[in-house]
Amino acid sequence: MPSRALGTAPPFPPMMPPDQPSLRDAIARHGLDPRKSLGQHFLLDPTVCARIAALAGDLAGRHVVEIGPGPGGLTRALLATPAAQVVAVELDRRAVALLVELADAHPGRLTVIEGDALKADPATLVPAPRRIIANLPYNVASPLLVGWLRQAAAIEGMTLMFQQEVAERITAAPDTGSYGRLAVLAQWRCRCDLLLRLPPGAFTPPPKVWSAVVGFTPHAEDPGPALFRAMERTTAAAFGQRRKMLRGALKSLGDAEALLAAAGIEGTRRAETLTVAEFDRLARVVCARGA
Repeated sequence: MPSRALGTAPPFPPMMPPDQPSLRDAIARHGLDPRKSLGQHFLLDPTVCARIAALAGDLAGRHVVEIGPGPGGLTRALLATPAAQVVAVELDRRAVALLVELADAHPGRLTVIEGDALKADPATLVPAPRRIIANLPYNVASPLLVGWLRQAAAIEGMTLMFQQEVAERITAAPDTGSYGRLAVLAQWRCRCDLLLRLPPGAFTPPPKVWSAVVGFTPHAEDPGPALFRAMERTTAAAFGQRRKMLRGALKSLGDAEALLAAAGIEGTRRAETLTVAEFDRLARVVCARGA
């Protein structure tokens, strides 16, 4: 990814956080006003940040990637855990300058990378065991998640904050209004738990919606790239025309009736009625037939 790394973060035993200026003082000094174009809503309450870090579980010896840290509220909470290191990826150069000061206050434990998170590969940023913990920028949260699901076998776990609507779509059950492609992809690759809801007032500036934290624990079985691509194509076709019966919605994949018959699924059903296990069967047929 086009970026520049500032500071280093080799594995290092956790340290008590040193005295440091308050977040609000640091923000004022760097002129770090939240920008709508970057989807920025800063989480400044240290108690809330510590709670999110705790929801990630025991971080002892873990290598943490944080996306979109902004002024570093959650970063500070992560540095207060026994994590081996924290690598923060931030696009906003104003925030990078503030984070570099934080890295200097925690020598050897924090690396700041200026760059686009959509181009970052967690597997190359930190060694295993690796976790991703982040208050995600709302405008790129879904594509970031799908990218990480593709490589979930390389990630021990993720603790991610989304708009509550997106979090509910991720954790939705079949035959509900929120159930769709994102739920199938996420639950196919991970156990997904909605862990915490936060009101707009927890952020600066307050967004128009509630937010929620979702925990992801990858399943042991790795489907591999070919089957993942087949699942992406299958769910895109199925939910792209969700009002249609599957025998009509899946025509772009070839002989829809044959595919459905091979998976043991009635063609008169609609996408939202299929379980994740049924989508798995269907994607495996699609993959095997090169549809």
